[in-house]
Amino acid sequence: MLKLELNDLYPRYFMAIFIFIFSLLLFVFTIGYHLESSIKINNLNITKISHEQRYQHYLYFSRSERLLYREKAREMFQFGYDNYMKYAFPQDELDPIHCRGRGPDIERPENYNINDVLGEFSLTLIDSLDTLAVMGNVSEFQQAVKLVIDHVRFDRNSTIQVFEATIRVLGALLSAHLLIIDPLQPFGNLTIEDYDNELLDLAHDLASRLLPAFENTPQGLPYPRVNLMTGLVDGSRNDTSTAGAGSLSLEFSILSRLVGDPVYEQVARRAVNSLWDKRNNVTGLLGSVIDVNSGEWLGQLSGLGAGIDSFFEYLLKNYILFGDEADLRMFDDAYRSVTQYMRRGRVNCMDEEGIHPIFVNVNMHTGQLATTWIDALQASFSAVQVLRGDIDEAICLHALYYSIWRKFGVLPERFNWQIKMPDVLFYPLRPEFIESTYFLYQATKNPFYLHVGRDILDNLNTYTKVECGFATVHDVRDKTLEDRMESFFLSETCKYLFLLFDEDNYLNQHGANHYIFTTEAHIIPLMAKLRRKIWDLNEMTSYVENTNDKQTYTHEHELINVNRDLIKVEKNIISIKKKRANQTSCQSRPISHRHQLPLSANLLYQVDEMVGVITSQP
Repeated sequence: MLKLELNDLYPRYFMAIFIFIFSLLLFVFTIGYHLESSIKINNLNITKISHEQRYQHYLYFSRSERLLYREKAREMFQFGYDNYMKYAFPQDELDPIHCRGRGPDIERPENYNINDVLGEFSLTLIDSLDTLAVMGNVSEFQQAVKLVIDHVRFDRNSTIQVFEATIRVLGALLSAHLLIIDPLQPFGNLTIEDYDNELLDLAHDLASRLLPAFENTPQGLPYPRVNLMTGLVDGSRNDTSTAGAGSLSLEFSILSRLVGDPVYEQVARRAVNSLWDKRNNVTGLLGSVIDVNSGEWLGQLSGLGAGIDSFFEYLLKNYILFGDEADLRMFDDAYRSVTQYMRRGRVNCMDEEGIHPIFVNVNMHTGQLATTWIDALQASFSAVQVLRGDIDEAICLHALYYSIWRKFGVLPERFNWQIKMPDVLFYPLRPEFIESTYFLYQATKNPFYLHVGRDILDNLNTYTKVECGFATVHDVRDKTLEDRMESFFLSETCKYLFLLFDEDNYLNQHGANHYIFTTEAHIIPLMAKLRRKIWDLNEMTSYVENTNDKQTYTHEHELINVNRDLIKVEKNIISIKKKRANQTSCQSRPISHRHQLPLSANLLYQVDEMVGVITSQP
């Protein structure tokens, strides 16, 4: 009887144990599942917090630190300039490591890297003139002008590149001349006693010596090089870049309107129009290298960097300075093509879903990807986007280059975005990234860009400062150096750094709507006189005609006030009836945005991962 009762209990006992174990497993699984979910959620929150903490320091930049870095920028320029004057003048450049001057390579005429730029005309002194003015160094500016007048001549047996001589020398002479004769004198009294337009005369002489490059060219495109003494073009090469042939119009047109001779503007404009007519009729894109004689595209790569960058820049700046709406239409058409075929990534760059935008190099005929690298010169396009009012896109493009800068400490000439390493290793102290940093700070007043400028300035002092100046970085990976300090370091790099931190400067307080920077960062006032084509006017008339508008001027030095938001000129000198695609307004960004990151912390982290500043976590 007892045995039977025990046999009846065994099934019930085992069933109870089974139910207990099953319940226990179910409990553990349920708790584990919710714990894992909780951990995932918490990890997401921690990640978000860590991203915000990573970039939180960009939200504030004190006034005292800004003033400190303004003086550091001034000292940087002065150190390079003083050593050039001590060890190199009257030669063209300073070798900052060996503390000596450098001129053209006479023994090797084929050394275009040197001879395209250096022509025995004290290049660095000329290129630095308006930087002295902007920094308020009146006495040194006046002394430098006198040295130029006394020492610089262009009857030299030097074969130089037309483009480099135009943007560095011609532009500098025109800018300094206009600063001297400016009745407002906003940068201090820069007037020169007994000044008789000598800088303008030098500019006129130089441009006349460049004119043979345009003569008898079947396509209206200039030969890339010309001998300043003989007027002979360098017949060994007929290839020229789109930027080299198509970025002469600003300086040449200024000269024409100052001296009253249309020929300089005409030849430069003819080159622009010739290139524009040769763009692909399907994509609307231009190549980067063209044969001057045949008009055939030798380089079919289309991008925003070397060989083409300043062509786009000058379409827009020509419009701002001279008021011809045809220039704006060309720029907008080009920008649409660039956006359609070169831009990759999410449609709205401020969204957090999708790939961060990047402008790639493509084939001009098909729009298909041509390379997996971008170059340092493309960094300047953010400044062009700011001028056109496309602020969000400018912010996103700049963020990409800032991540590249932070990865290497300086900017490699070419960066391969596929392997996240440089394709071309050197950094010649280029200004383009600093230029965009300055323009974005002016457009947004976000302290983020002051931090970027501080990083740039600190790294230049750390990696490139040598005994007598600042040297080119030969390899961004190990920071080995080359013994060269190109003139644009003083003309552009130091100028933009100084202006970034000098909020009280006239250019930042009052001049943003009254001046424009050339592609070499020479400042040009938006003067009424530069809107006037006197060869198209009866001598007795007092007005200027542009394409669609007419304006009476009371004084030839009257400044034209450009509203950067809509790129239109007050008093109806330029009128834009419709707001175009990609156009936004700097002023439409709420002032509260100054206290936020220009890109969210998650997006900045995404760009850092994309470039390889941060290793992606599994």
